[in-house]
Amino acid sequence: MSIVDWLHKAEQHEATREAEPQGLEGRVIAALRTVYDPELPVNIYDLGLVYRLDVDEAAGKVQIRMTLTAPGCPVAQTFPATVEDAVEAVQGVNEARVELVWDPPWSRDRMSEAARLDLGMI
Repeated sequence: MSIVDWLHKAEQHEATREAEPQGLEGRVIAALRTVYDPELPVNIYDLGLVYRLDVDEAAGKVQIRMTLTAPGCPVAQTFPATVEDAVEAVQGVNEARVELVWDPPWSRDRMSEAARLDLGMI
C-alpha cells in the first residue's frame, strides 16, 4: 500500500467517526474505544467485539452484548467488569451491563477498517 492509499484510508476513517451517533450513545462508543483487547493492540469497539449496544438515554442504562477473540481468553471472567466500569464512568450512565456471548464466534470480518489499518491488514 502506498502512502497515498494509506492517507486516503485515514481520511475515510475520520469521516466515519464524524458520522457516529451523538449524545449518550456517542459517549458510550467513545468509552468503549478506550478499552483495548488484552491480546491485540486495538480497542474492543473497532475490533468488532461489541455485537449489540442498547442505550436508554432517559434512564441512563446501557446493555452491551459482546464477545472475546477466543473462548479460552484468560480474562473472560474479569473483562466484562472492566468494560462495565469504563461505560459507567460516562456522564449520563447510571448502570451498565455486559453480557458475554460466544455465538456467533468472533472473526476478523467483524473488524472496522480502522482496526484493520491499525493492524496493517489494509
